[in-house]
Amino acid sequence: MYQVVRKLFFTDCRCAEDASKTYDDLFAKLDTNKDGKVDVSELKAGLAAMGINSGKDAAQEIMSSGDEDKDDGLDFIEFSNYLKEHEKKLRLTFKSLDKNDDGQIDLMEIQQSLADLGMDISKEEAQKILQSIDVDGTMTLDWNEWREHFLFNPATDLQEIIRFWKHSTVLDIGDSLSIPDEFTEKEKTTGMWWKQLSAGAMAGAVSRTGTAPLDRMKVFMQVHSSKSNQISLVGGFKQMLKEGGLMSLWRGNGINVLKIAPETAIKFMAYEQFKKLLSSEPGKVKTHERFMAGSLAGATAQTVIYPMEVMKTRLTLRKTGQYSGMFDCAKKILKREGVKAFYKGYIPNLIGIIPYAGIDLAVYESLKNLWLSRYAKDSANPGVVVLLGCGTLSSTCGQLASYPLALIRTRMQAQASLEGSEQLPMNVMVKKILKNEGFFGLYRGILPNFMKVIPAVSISYVVYEHMRSELGIQK
Repeated sequence: MYQVVRKLFFTDCRCAEDASKTYDDLFAKLDTNKDGKVDVSELKAGLAAMGINSGKDAAQEIMSSGDEDKDDGLDFIEFSNYLKEHEKKLRLTFKSLDKNDDGQIDLMEIQQSLADLGMDISKEEAQKILQSIDVDGTMTLDWNEWREHFLFNPATDLQEIIRFWKHSTVLDIGDSLSIPDEFTEKEKTTGMWWKQLSAGAMAGAVSRTGTAPLDRMKVFMQVHSSKSNQISLVGGFKQMLKEGGLMSLWRGNGINVLKIAPETAIKFMAYEQFKKLLSSEPGKVKTHERFMAGSLAGATAQTVIYPMEVMKTRLTLRKTGQYSGMFDCAKKILKREGVKAFYKGYIPNLIGIIPYAGIDLAVYESLKNLWLSRYAKDSANPGVVVLLGCGTLSSTCGQLASYPLALIRTRMQAQASLEGSEQLPMNVMVKKILKNEGFFGLYRGILPNFMKVIPAVSISYVVYEHMRSELGIQK
């Protein structure tokens, strides 16, 4: 099929007349109803019929980019202009990859180019990416192969092309321990980064609101459940409904949503600064440097917004009439317990960032490599389902590793508000739980926590994609 496409689309001569003839033949083939325009459905059907794997929503993106008069169709001039401009961008990308300027891209050049972008990949991974584009089996890419593969893929920049493999944190599962998202220089200079962050924040807000009852149940079980006071899911919900009615299931959600925006912004800005400080070479960030910068950025953001974390726990556990709202809660904590109360549980929370982020990234990389080694035959693009699966599993493993620290943090945040509760430091609390409840006492509330992962990921992904579309962010 590739050979058919090659013959149909390209000639070795790059003169304007031959290029125009090629575009003319292609346009005629795509314009099935012969009305002088190619619409989205014709573009999708035509590309599929010719066996061109252009990626999800590529036809719509091509239409949006090329449709100059906004009449929902490409005439021949618009079609030709789009392809000419796109080829120019592809040529620049090809030249940036061709380090030794020999007209071929080989395995080492792919590895080096990805390393320059901060993605350290193995030889096997680079080989899979190369094989997915290499038509003639020479294990090198010439210009024709490169152009043929990406002509109908709206991604032109190498950073865009490999973006789908970057571990993204838009899949919000209610925890704040993940390493921040990374943005290309183009996204930073065009201001697209803040739109991406806004879309992610909105996705997180809707996701957390949708799964708030399960989150409240998790906190409720973390603090109140024990060997002598076993709380089941059904029993816990009945108890909460009886005490405060249906709306009580959303207690603490307001501040949980409110802290997303400042935390995201602080984490992003701190991450950019730490990358500059820690990178051994200007403009290049290695994997371990990225992990360190991300962990430090997470710690910085957590330090600033931690009082909101404490208030979230107190508001989540409050009894009817205990606090009239966020400000009342803050005022009462300050009056009765002083400023120190706003940093109860800070140490276990900070320690928890390392196992969460480290295991999350390690599992994601392992799952990615497994998919590439077993299933990447025609394309190195795994598709949405695989990426969602990898992201969900890796985040869940990160949660599993850091959960005991999260439980200790929550109990320390809550203990001052519980009548007759001792004010225990972290090490004493761990010993007490292990002695009285055993190892699994450190995992109280893990069931509702896991139950909310899949709905949270699904909601955040759908809202994120919708927000990207509304804000005009190209996919």
